[in-house]
Amino acid sequence: MASLTYELTLAGLAVGSAAALTGIGLIVTYRATGVLNLAHGAVAMICAYVLRQLVVVGGWPLPAAALLTLLVVAPGIGLVLDRVVFRPLARREANPARTLVASVGVFVLLVGAAVLLWGPGARDDAPVLLGDAPWAQLGAAVALACLVTAVTRWTRFGRELRAVVDNRPLAVLSGIDADRVAAAGWAFGSFTAGLTGVLLAPYVRLDPYGMPLLVVEVIAVAVIARMRSLPVAVAAALAIGVAQAQLTRLHPEGWAGPLLQAVGANLFVVALLVAALVLPGIGGKGRDALPPPVRSGRVPGGLWVVVGILFLLPLGFAGTDLHTAVQVPALAVIMLSLVVVAGRGGQIALGQAAYAGLGALFTALLTARGVPGLVALGLAVPLVAAVGLLTGRPAIRRHGLALALVTLATGVAVSRFVLTQPYATAGLSLGRPAGLSDDRAFYALELVVLAGCLALVAVLRRGRTGRALAALRDHEPGAEAAGVAVPRLKLLAFVLGAALAALGGGLLGMGLRAFDPEAYDPVRGLLWFAAVLVLGADSLLTPLAAAALLVTLDAGPQAGTAAALLGLLAALTGRLPPLTNLLPQGRRPRAEVREARAAATGGGPGDRGARGPAAHPSRATDPRKGRPAPLPTRGTGGEDAARGARRSAAHPSRATGPLTGPPASLPTRGDGGDREARPSAAPTPPGIRPTTGRPAPPSTGGTGGDHGRGAGRARPRTPAAPPAPAAVPALRAHGLTLTHPGGVTALDHVSLVLAPSRITALVGPNGAGKSTLFDCLAGTLRPRRGRITLDGADITSRSAHARTRLGIARTFQRLAVFPSLTVEENVRLGEERGHVRNDPAAVERSLRLLGLAGRVRHETAAGLPTGTLRRVELARALAGQPHTLLLDEPAAGLDADETAALARILAALAADGLTVLVVEHDLDLVAGIAHTVHTMEGGRIVS
Repeated sequence: MASLTYELTLAGLAVGSAAALTGIGLIVTYRATGVLNLAHGAVAMICAYVLRQLVVVGGWPLPAAALLTLLVVAPGIGLVLDRVVFRPLARREANPARTLVASVGVFVLLVGAAVLLWGPGARDDAPVLLGDAPWAQLGAAVALACLVTAVTRWTRFGRELRAVVDNRPLAVLSGIDADRVAAAGWAFGSFTAGLTGVLLAPYVRLDPYGMPLLVVEVIAVAVIARMRSLPVAVAAALAIGVAQAQLTRLHPEGWAGPLLQAVGANLFVVALLVAALVLPGIGGKGRDALPPPVRSGRVPGGLWVVVGILFLLPLGFAGTDLHTAVQVPALAVIMLSLVVVAGRGGQIALGQAAYAGLGALFTALLTARGVPGLVALGLAVPLVAAVGLLTGRPAIRRHGLALALVTLATGVAVSRFVLTQPYATAGLSLGRPAGLSDDRAFYALELVVLAGCLALVAVLRRGRTGRALAALRDHEPGAEAAGVAVPRLKLLAFVLGAALAALGGGLLGMGLRAFDPEAYDPVRGLLWFAAVLVLGADSLLTPLAAAALLVTLDAGPQAGTAAALLGLLAALTGRLPPLTNLLPQGRRPRAEVREARAAATGGGPGDRGARGPAAHPSRATDPRKGRPAPLPTRGTGGEDAARGARRSAAHPSRATGPLTGPPASLPTRGDGGDREARPSAAPTPPGIRPTTGRPAPPSTGGTGGDHGRGAGRARPRTPAAPPAPAAVPALRAHGLTLTHPGGVTALDHVSLVLAPSRITALVGPNGAGKSTLFDCLAGTLRPRRGRITLDGADITSRSAHARTRLGIARTFQRLAVFPSLTVEENVRLGEERGHVRNDPAAVERSLRLLGLAGRVRHETAAGLPTGTLRRVELARALAGQPHTLLLDEPAAGLDADETAALARILAALAADGLTVLVVEHDLDLVAGIAHTVHTMEGGRIVS
């Protein structure tokens, strides 16, 4: 027994040492470049093949071949990846999701290249580099970890590395060559990958698919070390390796015995899944979603006709054997699931192959028990959707890189513990439904199912859920602030994606007349993900083109061509746009065109009076670009607009009729020369008596640093303070305390009352705690101590989207618009998810109030000027008809005229009963609109 324990420990140390080398390389690469290199395993596989080629085929001496492989080939691969793939992304400051896509592309590219060069078969003659004893491998791992630690702590390069990790732009300004540091990180990371590959190759199956995935599994040790601590990574690798080896001695009996044995043999997979779900995630919220498309995904109608004809051709011109063709529609349905999850929702989903495999497996199990084929397929879809619900629920709180690891680990776990295990798949066969055994009939059925799925997803994309998913992808915090229940929406996307993948997987198994676990291998899932991203993830044409391309290339004489081509395109994602962008743009729906033309000429659907921009100033547009004209200001010719604003700028939630003009802006220079800016009286909404009282001039508390942006602007007088309607709920903060990690106290027993129907301002120097208090009120942050109440009800634990639906709307210091949506869709999202829902007229009122009712309403937000986007964000907040509006530096990026117009709008809204909190550095704006001003300093309100 002692001898067995010793032998198993030695075997575990050998595996753990290789895993430790992988962890070291991943951590160094991540710390030097910020990239989680999923292609680490593929680099290891390539180096193992190169060493075998030199020694076994070329007859080189092992030492010379090892030196060439580890000191030239491996670092050379790293330098090429840095120079060609990742350095352009770093210079463009691409978000982590885009770099992760590039690393997936490199993974797929190297796997395809290995298949092209050495074939798909496994090799069992890899040379042994350090002998069978694990002590040499263990010594290499420990020595390498000590060397890296010494270099990073006590050398100039180590100091530069830490500086680049902490703040790359600042390090560059300090004279550090960040590109050189990144290149060194890539070279060292590839060296450790090569060392891992040549050490593992003699003991595991050397093949293009299995070995890269095996190395990916041991990413768990780097995640456990939180991508920072080398000692933790080495210790975790050795512990998991030894534990996995010791578990092989267990042979439990009963129905759970095979499953427990599978868990013991794949302990790194379990560790990766647990670490990705439990430990604090890498990456950050809001920057790790897949980027939105740069243009609309609308496909021309004529192109759909051509695609439909091409898909129908096999029915009329092919022979009776459609073995290859029947795979295309099924695979297209699987890839359509990625369009929903990754394309529309922006979530990095690397485990869709697992759901497809489960769909085929459940269909086969049900048919084996006598259930008719189509009924079995129909039952398998909700069963897999339930699995998607169970696996998605713990994953939806993760973001970006952490979410990618969770989905990848889920896919690998399903493959290892279910799809490839004899206890689940032994003796299974999968045939076609009765009456559909003929290829033509089954292909026709697939086309009907595919058309139905495309129609379903098209309806989803055009509706409320589609807009919410696009908002989630474009700006998650902004979507939550607009009232979108982000966790619930993510879960819906994962469940729908799992259902579509299961449907496609079941069809694929029926088409092939067999359940083949290799058809749903996790590596194929990565290939499908790369194909969808390369072609354009948010286009309905993408799954059709990707499926046809993959099946056609895989059916060719050279296996691996599809992987190599798509991997290359995905690796160059920083240089090449999605291929569907090269297609002609589809036309807008006719209704939109008619409405835009009517708005451009001043005639809307309900307008019967005067025509043209002069009659409707809120619709005025820039004739050169279709952009909204600035809100009109008073001067020559501006008096009519000002009078129209006084009649209609009341709070849109209480207006009795549509707003036919924009709010008047503050006076600016006219023909009479310079005038002192004096706001006209704020509008008086129906049912509220006008007031002539004015608040006392606000105190700024003598804080410095808040005068810069207001210099040179017209300074409006403090507006009249309207009486507060009793029905408006009061938002209060009671003794809020919040300490950031590291011990920095951001809020120190802060209490604040927002007076109903008044404008309250927060001013103070940077770091005073204004934004932290603002985020606590909005629900983005939760205080460590204290309470937040709304009309006496404690809402401290309510999320941001729940507070929006309670009537607390907000804007952001950094614009939180959704660039892939049109201006009108941005505003409509606020109405659909806000405080008062199902009031479409609120969208039109908000658009007119902010001067966005012209042609610009149908333009996507991407590329619009900052002033317009500020209006879009404010219009979205107002469309939900809130009672409290929180504005975080609303004048940031606005010129003097736009700031004056904003002041007039806020004064009108407060006069109509809206409670407003403004965090602003522009003291001129604050002095002109605020009824109460609080000064913050050091986390406290000092005045």
